Amino acid sequence: MDTSALLINVLLYVFLPMWGIAGFVDWCCHRATKIEITSGLKESLMHSVMGIQMGIPIILCLLFYVNVLVLIVCIIVYLGHELVAHADVHYAKEKREISVWEMHAHTYLGSLPLYMLISIIVINWQQFQLLISFNWAGNMSLTLIEEPHGAPLFLPYYLAFMFIVCVLPYVEENFRCLKVYLKKDTG
Repeated sequence: MDTSALLINVLLYVFLPMWGIAGFVDWCCHRATKIEITSGLKESLMHSVMGIQMGIPIILCLLFYVNVLVLIVCIIVYLGHELVAHADVHYAKEKREISVWEMHAHTYLGSLPLYMLISIIVINWQQFQLLISFNWAGNMSLTLIEEPHGAPLFLPYYLAFMFIVCVLPYVEENFRCLKVYLKKDTG
């Protein structure tokens, strides 16, 4: 097995699931600190934005060949994710307790996207060289991958896993915070 295949397997079977588990642990910490009555809807929406930000490059890299366009999107989204993550912690630290468990989850939620981005760059080194040399001609379209990464059912299983451990909990968090927010507004 070549290095690229090994890195793809690490991405699929280690980094992606770890990111989902860290997100779930983070949600558990928000629930324990009663985010809905402390930092509220604003922070909860930042969490959703960060999840969407990371979902975009993950889906792109799972469905399409990585070229200059996909790398540009991955890099821009990563930088945007870092900005929102900084704003999130800056906002929350004054409003509620951030436990040791939550700080530990943040370590993974902040570092895994960087590790994934670096791995994608290493796997697609030629495309990265085209990116940094501004040789973008012919590399700015989305082309579906003919044979999906991982086991034949990896993508649906991964999407189901993420739906259960991240999407549903954070939707619940948003609704919980929205309910309190609306109650304050009308009360």
